[in-house]
Amino acid sequence: MPLERVYISDSLGKAETTLKSGEEKLTSCGQEQNYSLLNFWRWSVSDILSNATRGRLAEFIVATATNIDIKQVRDEWGAYDLETPEGVKVEVKSAAYLQSWEQNSLSKISFSTKLSKPWDWEIDRRSNVAVRSADVYVFCLLHHVDKQTVNPLNMDQWEFYVLATEELNNYKRSQHSITLNSLRRLTKSVLYNELEQEIREKDKLKQKNKD
Repeated sequence: MPLERVYISDSLGKAETTLKSGEEKLTSCGQEQNYSLLNFWRWSVSDILSNATRGRLAEFIVATATNIDIKQVRDEWGAYDLETPEGVKVEVKSAAYLQSWEQNSLSKISFSTKLSKPWDWEIDRRSNVAVRSADVYVFCLLHHVDKQTVNPLNMDQWEFYVLATEELNNYKRSQHSITLNSLRRLTKSVLYNELEQEIREKDKLKQKNKD
């Protein structure tokens, strides 16, 4: 069979993603198969303790705590993770003592704080300058230490630390990561239901310094 000529679209800009229901089916030769997108989700992300999935779950948790519209699709390539209804740009980091794999000891807690070169959609390439694009950082720690009862969906097993980006920029030690001890010297932990107010308070620090 001769190979079909592949035509490249005139537009290779950002793809528009719509929110899925989970009922969407695999198709083959125009026929629906007995496998849905929900089947894929269950198969691929049921391990919410794993590093990759826990990170996205942490973003979801912060979004729900701050009344962000979760009917909007998560932006994989955004310069920051979330934006509150008040316009506060939020970067979310997560860590946990427990991992999915077999452990000899609890994991040491450290959060990445590296500057990054965000994608600039106007020029369709990454910025040449590494920056911290968010106004506020939220460090989410799954502090539970019993694998038999760990449940990342239980907000009582998490604690949250919020820093204004300026506080990170002024941090005198490593600019690549921050340990839990250092974080606790800079700020106190808050609960899930206190997170929204804490983010607002930290954002006020940025506004105050602007004035």
